[in-house]
Amino acid sequence: MAPAGSWESLHAALNAGANSIYFGAGDLQMRSKSAAFKVEDIAEVCRLAHEKNVRAYLTLNTVIYDSEYNEVDRILNACGPAKLDAVIAADPYVLESANQKKVPIHISTQANVSNISGVRMYANYGDVIVLARELKLEQIQRIISQIEGQNIRGPKGELIRIEVFAHGALCVAIAGKCYMSLAQHDTSANRGDCYQTCRRKYEVTDKETGFAYEIDNQWVMSPKDLCTLPMLDRILDAGVKVLKIEGRGRAPDYVHTVVSSYRKAIDAWSADKFGETLVNAEMAQLSTVFNRGFWEGGYYLGEKTDPWTQSGGSQATLTKTFIGTVEKYYSKAGVAQVVLNAGDYQLGTRLIITGTTTGVVETTPNSFQVDDVETNVAPQRSVMTFKLSEKVRPKDKVYALTDSEFAQSRM
Repeated sequence: MAPAGSWESLHAALNAGANSIYFGAGDLQMRSKSAAFKVEDIAEVCRLAHEKNVRAYLTLNTVIYDSEYNEVDRILNACGPAKLDAVIAADPYVLESANQKKVPIHISTQANVSNISGVRMYANYGDVIVLARELKLEQIQRIISQIEGQNIRGPKGELIRIEVFAHGALCVAIAGKCYMSLAQHDTSANRGDCYQTCRRKYEVTDKETGFAYEIDNQWVMSPKDLCTLPMLDRILDAGVKVLKIEGRGRAPDYVHTVVSSYRKAIDAWSADKFGETLVNAEMAQLSTVFNRGFWEGGYYLGEKTDPWTQSGGSQATLTKTFIGTVEKYYSKAGVAQVVLNAGDYQLGTRLIITGTTTGVVETTPNSFQVDDVETNVAPQRSVMTFKLSEKVRPKDKVYALTDSEFAQSRM
């Protein structure tokens, strides 16, 4: 299940091999600050997903206040005609209203289901339950075994399916119930309006003497990103049915890369070809896009590893630099024409092209022309053309990929 935080990311997920996508519409979601879709967009998102045989899930997973009942109902009323596959929720009013309107439900991790009793209770509402993020793999496996042994079924009459987080940002707070943003900025993380104050540097000060104690790592509340790809076979062997990739606030190339890597890993597991060679190759790919360092296995292994990031920014091995926009695409010839209005381009440099309909296209031109002359360098403000088999569109953004400072520091 892939994040769709924008039209670009939606297409990136669909093209990269996701089985399902999740998105928010309006303000009653955990990414309300970066909301890209309106309630009126639900039908179009579902249509695009269903065209590719991909399921579409809507996040309606914030804490709900009495004054917002009408807005909840407005959102849910749009889900039926759109043929939404399920709404992801935890608030009692959303569960009751969706149930009455016959909108399928998936139980959000915000419900903090940590045992089989929780599964039995929420089985009355949802066919899929996202377990609490803090459980160990052995606990998850025990819950799945009990679901099968006790024949616990959801509203559709099918065995309850278990979903877990597979990749992406982790919160310092248990089950994401954090109040730092509320205390400092009067904006609640549980209302989708987190300022991520935990991601900043902090120092401990003695208020009597004013002495500031040094901390080995100043990002003491900012965890590394979860990465389960090295142990994905164990998670799938345990019976987990849905793997959630976090990242509705991240760029479309992040979505494309992460979804592609997990798609390959899942397919390899299905073909009994999951192993060290594949893991190493895909970990190298994952490291090229935004990450705060990887905590491999996260809580699932119960290991006492160092989960804290060592940097306030990304530790990606590649840097993405905007250099221009697509001016034209000649479909018959398979040629893209790009205006370099923000930077130059050198032959051999990888390119990423993103757009609201295009999603993400990656390419490294074997050759290109400027003013009908083949060359090795295209200067800023010039127009370059090159062969490209995948269709791109006018106004799509073009980025150059180069080694990041973080990658260079490790050389």
